[in-house]
Amino acid sequence: MENTKSLIVSTPVIQLGKGDALGITGSIRELGEWRKAIVLDSGNPPYAKAEFKTAGSFEYKFVIADPATGGIREWEEGANRTFDQQDSVSRLHNAGTETSCIRVRTDIPRLNRRGWKGAGTAIPVFSLRSEDDFGVGEFNDIRKLVDWAVMTGQSIIQLLPINDTTMTGTWEDSYPYNANSTFALHPQFIHLPDAGVVEDEEYKALQIELNSLPQVDYERTNKEKERLLRKAFALNWKKVSARKSFKEFLAGSRDWLVPYAAFRTLAAIYGTPDFSRWGKYAEYDSDAIDEFCRLNRREINFHCFVQYHLHRQMTGARAYARSRGVMLKGDLPIGISRTSVDAWRYPSLFNMNSQAGAPPDAFSADGQNWGFPTYNWEKMSEDGFRWWKSRLRKMSEYFDAFRIDHILGFFRIWEIPAGYRSGVMGHFNPALPYSADELENQGFDLSGGRYVTSPDGDATDVLFVKDSVREGYFHPRIAAQSTATYRSLDQSRKDAYNRLYDEFYYRRHNGFWKQSACFKLPDLLNSTDMLACGEDLGMIPACVPDTMREQQILSLEIQRMPKSVNETFADPGRYPYLSVCTTSTHDMNPLRAWWEEDMQLTERFFREVLHEHGEVPFFCEPWVCRRIVEQHLASPSMLTILPLQDWLAMDGNLRFRNPREERINVPAVPRYYWRYRMHLTVESLMEQDEFNRIVSEMIRRNGRG
Repeated sequence: MENTKSLIVSTPVIQLGKGDALGITGSIRELGEWRKAIVLDSGNPPYAKAEFKTAGSFEYKFVIADPATGGIREWEEGANRTFDQQDSVSRLHNAGTETSCIRVRTDIPRLNRRGWKGAGTAIPVFSLRSEDDFGVGEFNDIRKLVDWAVMTGQSIIQLLPINDTTMTGTWEDSYPYNANSTFALHPQFIHLPDAGVVEDEEYKALQIELNSLPQVDYERTNKEKERLLRKAFALNWKKVSARKSFKEFLAGSRDWLVPYAAFRTLAAIYGTPDFSRWGKYAEYDSDAIDEFCRLNRREINFHCFVQYHLHRQMTGARAYARSRGVMLKGDLPIGISRTSVDAWRYPSLFNMNSQAGAPPDAFSADGQNWGFPTYNWEKMSEDGFRWWKSRLRKMSEYFDAFRIDHILGFFRIWEIPAGYRSGVMGHFNPALPYSADELENQGFDLSGGRYVTSPDGDATDVLFVKDSVREGYFHPRIAAQSTATYRSLDQSRKDAYNRLYDEFYYRRHNGFWKQSACFKLPDLLNSTDMLACGEDLGMIPACVPDTMREQQILSLEIQRMPKSVNETFADPGRYPYLSVCTTSTHDMNPLRAWWEEDMQLTERFFREVLHEHGEVPFFCEPWVCRRIVEQHLASPSMLTILPLQDWLAMDGNLRFRNPREERINVPAVPRYYWRYRMHLTVESLMEQDEFNRIVSEMIRRNGRG
């Protein structure tokens, strides 16, 4: 058929009885015309999938079916579901996407069954520790963590970004959210012997020394790894480059790999990743780069050699995890570095004259300035978001699920004009700023500059911020009520400003931002089969939860960061099914250190959440940790993913002595050293029979796995 398309329908897995299968039936011949069902593949939770071809629109329902015959045993409740193929094809076409395959994600089937639930562990790769490491966790360690996960009934492992962040060659490169490429993997994660490094006496001595350190020595470890990799490259390049697998990797990766190799080489030659200082190479020109690569062939080949081995090791870890029924979950940073291959090669896709950040909140009165350029979404849409889709497809080679860092950035981003450091001078982009006429009608005459530039010269002491693109349009300055200019207003003018402010930040943009997200997200999510999870924390517009539910994006739920303003602590028992629940994230203190942060707050938690009486323990005792972990495992959330530190906190003999040394990152410190490592090896963890038995029983008791 001329318009036949392949459809992949996916829905959350449900718990089935023995001899039952989840099926789909519908009004078309391919779905049995309501008489019988086709059986979905439910062997790779959390989604069950069915693929079939059809040329038209149709109605359908999920059913409980006989796995052998497709006979229908139980029908889904409620109205028929509908799929409009013409509408889907038109939407994809309008977004610049031509595809023979359409992915349809649905909510949980309306059958009298519970949804599948899983448990897992969150840990950065660099934090892993095994007997075979070289001072830092490596991709091969993921296999060992998978074995521990299987032993304890876990089904998912969550990692931080794994892209190359080499910029300065110093410990400041340890920040995993400032990659020099959104495609290349970080060389620190390579297992040297598998890349041809000889395990001689020198290697063994260094390996023992670096791997015995309590934390990652980023500079020394990476320096020694590169030195040994260069020796292995000199010995093995000719043999490796002749391999069929290398040629296939090169052919499939050339579009990003060669520019990345050139970037790394130029950064070394000029002593900086700031490509604006690279003379004739400051602007990316494919002909000039081809010639540069020809003249620097050996160095280009070295970086290709390293990326090939990294790719093999990471895809090997992913394949091993899948073979054992464990998903790997990656992390998609919201920003890209302004000194990266991506910014160098595609500058028109980014607003290089602006900086992404976050508005002021309870943790930062000045807001945050991340320094990343913001996205030029209009330009990106011209080719159907090709860069984004390529990025996600590359990620899907390594992961089954992914965390969308700061998902609010797909609705709107906090944009700070170049030249300002303070987050308070930012504004939302996209936004619907007020015109000068609108503000003047409310009594704010901007012609004299009083409300836009401060009389005393303080650039931040203003009520309105000029729009960076549209002349004559203004945004209310975030937290302007704390400025001297606001305090100088009479009461009627304050009331008028407050009305403008509240309308702008809490109501004006809801439909607009939803439209903005729906312009991007459906087609990006449709580009891979990965399960999408959003980090939806902070100042959340009302449109975000609804949009995430519609797009089947799991929310993030944290007990100590409730989403209701009326709660001090969220109740895990009331979390939505389409969510990931956790005790803490890499940006927060793990459970034990948090317990000691604020004893007044801890006492409230002890009384109100744990419903305990008597004296509050000064330390987070193992029994307390077990109670908290049990609450999270018992939640309705599809996934409970806990930091390894919080799993270990349940065992008084196994957990680390000093909980304050278990923290991965402190966001309030602009240049933080990301160097936390497990205090025991994964091999040792697997030998902890009693602890592993307790974890396994808790997971099984709460219906996870």
